[in-house]
Amino acid sequence: MNAAMASSAERHVVGVDGADDFEGWRAKARSLAAGGVAPDRVHWSCSAQGAFDLFGAGTTAPDPLPPAMRPVRANKAFLDLAQSVILHRDPARFALAYQLLWRLQAEGSLMERAADPLVHRLTLMAQQVRRDIHKMRAFLRFRLAHDGDGGDRFVAWFEPDHHILRANARFFLDRFASQRWSILTPALCIHWDGETLTESPGADRDEAPPEDGMEALWQRYYASIFNPARLKVATMVKEMPRRYWKNMPEARLIPGLIAGAQKREAAMVALGSAPPLRAPPASLKDIADGVALCRACPIGCNGTRPVAGEGPAGARLLIVGEQPGDCEEREGRAFIGPAGQVLDQHLAAAGLDRSRAWVTNAVKHFKFEQRGKRRIHQGPTAGEIDHCRWWLDAERRLIRPDVILALGASAGRAVLGRTPSIASERGRMTHLPDGSRLWLTVHPSFLLRLQGPAREAEQQKFGKDLAALAAQLQARPTTRRPPLT
Repeated sequence: MNAAMASSAERHVVGVDGADDFEGWRAKARSLAAGGVAPDRVHWSCSAQGAFDLFGAGTTAPDPLPPAMRPVRANKAFLDLAQSVILHRDPARFALAYQLLWRLQAEGSLMERAADPLVHRLTLMAQQVRRDIHKMRAFLRFRLAHDGDGGDRFVAWFEPDHHILRANARFFLDRFASQRWSILTPALCIHWDGETLTESPGADRDEAPPEDGMEALWQRYYASIFNPARLKVATMVKEMPRRYWKNMPEARLIPGLIAGAQKREAAMVALGSAPPLRAPPASLKDIADGVALCRACPIGCNGTRPVAGEGPAGARLLIVGEQPGDCEEREGRAFIGPAGQVLDQHLAAAGLDRSRAWVTNAVKHFKFEQRGKRRIHQGPTAGEIDHCRWWLDAERRLIRPDVILALGASAGRAVLGRTPSIASERGRMTHLPDGSRLWLTVHPSFLLRLQGPAREAEQQKFGKDLAALAAQLQARPTTRRPPLT
């Protein structure tokens, strides 16, 4: 028997210093793998407050590690997975993670095989740990207490499913560095005094402070952000399980909020659909001025420049997009960015003169998400489109177009009051109650998101839509009344 075989034949008891000791496990797992010790020859033990809790290995103290006989490889995917798995409550986690490391030495692509039973099992364990970390951050509530010196200390009680307390400490340090606080759990407690993070043994729930004056503040905040129109009880309970409710002051409001949701939603719908308490604009300039002052929805309050429509007042064709983009907001003009350039090319190819059309958007402000220095487009909600529809209706009343070209589902909703199906309704005339007609197609930004053959095919379809529209306009001379002045 050679040295490697002799080493792998020995049985090793290997200890780590705590239930969440990833670095200790990592160092010893590397040594075992380098020494050629197979997983079935290893028993892992965990030291908790100085006592070993052996997983099927008796009570023998840990053995010395074998000498290294070969290099050990472990890619980032494995290390990220193992770091989460070691925090799981499953007693077999150390052994399972080592088994994966052992196999990785001979199967270099193992981490890419998501269907492998071991990879799949550890991936699920890691997901459970990450979910528990998120739940702790979302549902932990601090209550005011006092230290022996009379100073304020904020104390929270939490019952994690896994060994996540130390891993989550940095999150709370970063957010509450200037305050003194403690987090109590049944297995371990951590304490921050403004300078040093310390630990103590686990606590009982009755050691956490009772309710304080902040409870009413939490309840008021939660009630104010509760949106009955978006209530889905099953989803809410899945994301905020009932077992966390006892630690959350706002949880006592939930049954009442659910019970009254339908009535509140009906009131919101009635308010949103009520006619505005203002006189309709008398001119297109009044619309532009009014849009600049409009704060009827969150988009109007985000500090961006409004983009009013432009074109001749007597245009036969009214073109409606979704909303201004980054370029349009900076310049204050509709459809001048990349999507506008695509639209111009196809309009020209179809024989449609953009300068003779009125060009506008369903929503007049730019809705975006800030990512670093970039502003990323976000689609408006149905409610935001419906709020801004009042302005589009005013444009239609003053311009009185023969045909409205709606680019995309948002534009279609602004005209119809419902969200149309582009797939089934594009490329055909729809007669509207005011005598105008609607022609629906995709938004040109859709073409920009496609690549290769799919993009070429959609460009051809978009071109045919506009060519058919041009034929309709040419075949039917205008019978519309002149615009209001």
